[in-house]
Amino acid sequence: MRVALMATCVNDAMFPETPKAVLRLLRRLGIDVDFPEAQTCCGQPMVNTGYLDEAVPAVRTYVDAFAGYDAIVTPSGSCAGSARHQHTLVARRSGDPALERAVEQTSPRTYELSEFLVDVVGVADVGAYFPHRVTYHPTCHSLRMLGVGDRPYQLLRAVRGLTLVDLPAASECCGFGGTFAMKNADTSVAMGADKARHVRDTSAEVLVAGDNSCLMHIGGLLSRERSGVRVMHLAEILAQTEDEPAVRI
Repeated sequence: MRVALMATCVNDAMFPETPKAVLRLLRRLGIDVDFPEAQTCCGQPMVNTGYLDEAVPAVRTYVDAFAGYDAIVTPSGSCAGSARHQHTLVARRSGDPALERAVEQTSPRTYELSEFLVDVVGVADVGAYFPHRVTYHPTCHSLRMLGVGDRPYQLLRAVRGLTLVDLPAASECCGFGGTFAMKNADTSVAMGADKARHVRDTSAEVLVAGDNSCLMHIGGLLSRERSGVRVMHLAEILAQTEDEPAVRI
């Protein structure tokens, strides 16, 4: 199986340890992973803001960069959702049959990390070790657009040493929403404050999620509150073993 990693823009610019963790994890599982250097943005920011025509070059670059792979794995429910659902809308609107055909190949082969591990690789116990109290935030696109369900929970419950505690009102949006946070800052902060309060109520040491954009938003609020709670991407927890405890809390 030919597998490619889509790092995402946010991770490339601000959280490079997350895609590195994906590579370590998948290679530990015996999966050979490529990193196509031609990849750029998936086009989601433009589509979410209503600029579907402006998203065409990004979608075209995506299908060119990831052509021929059996699976495209990304540590982002948001970007996976964009590739699986929004790319089809962009391609149809473009009026370019070749782009539509290319999207038909790449879209269904794009997977968020947890669904790739559980559904494609067929594994829940990836050999991880993380002896800390953790709570999980299901991000909106992974929950609603992709329907990843309990796959992240399956993976976290199999991590040795990890204590998983339920997050109150887990399915509520954290308030980030990309440009929503800028255009509706007061509402975004209020929603994030509610989410941060629920995180604190769990007494967890670590808040984990599958999208660093949401963790950036919630983590900023938790930091300002001096809560002592650390935020970590799911991939970074799953990449850790007893022999390689990459992050110490």
